[in-house]
Amino acid sequence: MNRLGRSEVEITALALGAAGIGNLFTEVPDEQAQETVGAAWDEGIRYFDTAPHYGIGLSERRLGAALREHPRSAYTISTKVGRRLEPGDAGGDDLANGFAVPATHRRVWDFSADGVRRSLDASLERLGLDRVDVVYLHDPDDHAEQAFREGYPALEKLRSEGVVGAIGAGMNQAEMLTRFIVDTDVDVVLCAGRYTLLDQGALTDLLPAAQERGTSVVIGGAFNSGLLADPRPGATYNYTAAQPEVLDRALALNAMADRHGTTLRAAALAFCAAHPAVAGVLVGARSPHEVRDCAEQFEAPVPAAFWQEVREADLLPADAPVPGEKASKPKEPKEPKEPS
Repeated sequence: MNRLGRSEVEITALALGAAGIGNLFTEVPDEQAQETVGAAWDEGIRYFDTAPHYGIGLSERRLGAALREHPRSAYTISTKVGRRLEPGDAGGDDLANGFAVPATHRRVWDFSADGVRRSLDASLERLGLDRVDVVYLHDPDDHAEQAFREGYPALEKLRSEGVVGAIGAGMNQAEMLTRFIVDTDVDVVLCAGRYTLLDQGALTDLLPAAQERGTSVVIGGAFNSGLLADPRPGATYNYTAAQPEVLDRALALNAMADRHGTTLRAAALAFCAAHPAVAGVLVGARSPHEVRDCAEQFEAPVPAAFWQEVREADLLPADAPVPGEKASKPKEPKEPKEPS
């Protein structure tokens, strides 16, 4: 178990992202969703991440129901704030937002203090819990001012009141997450897709800042939405069709993995986990098979010769840590700064 920042919250190195059981892109039956969470538990995963955005609350409802049989102290759960759900009468489905669910509600961007509390209260009701361990500000890309001036202080107050154990922000970019690390007292940031075998954007500023401040990082999107799980023509990279040059890099990495008796999936997960600032790697799954495969790949050793060949081919920056290398541990967390 790895501790998040200065908090008392601990997470497993491998975590389950619950967007898939919120019907991301395609429907998942209730029973399959329950079995997916059950498979994660059987594999030793004890950190589960969700959000109101995932299936307009379906992910939270399913995750809470699946975890109900386990003692609350035995697992860590995080959700997110910033998109409140309000009843709507649009009809149709929610596929425009990526989820195969009826469009019964609409999302309202709201990083105000009142919005943060209202969103968290609604999440707790859907989860059937009286507390969550971690709350993230969710994708405040276009709402930075309100997120820093109102949303973050609201989370800080919830943490000081003991309502939540750890606070942070979750985004698909590195720049604003770096600002959260440097300018606030977040315990953790969730960085999706910006630290992978194909994209090391977080390596420049975010990860060094996290080490300097003693802030934990959870990495999501280790497979860049699919390309690093199954590199082939037509595969998706960051949720759109992979461009030829990116596909060529993924295919080259895959060929190297084959030569060294490993898999690209194992290498992708191992790379994310190797950085000393990283406390956990978040994988999305929609079936027990996917969960078990991720757990198996996460535990599989990746030969040093693979990393050597990747480096010789200039497919990774020289300063990107790989498994087996000695790396400095994160520093002790510094005293908090006032938000700017």
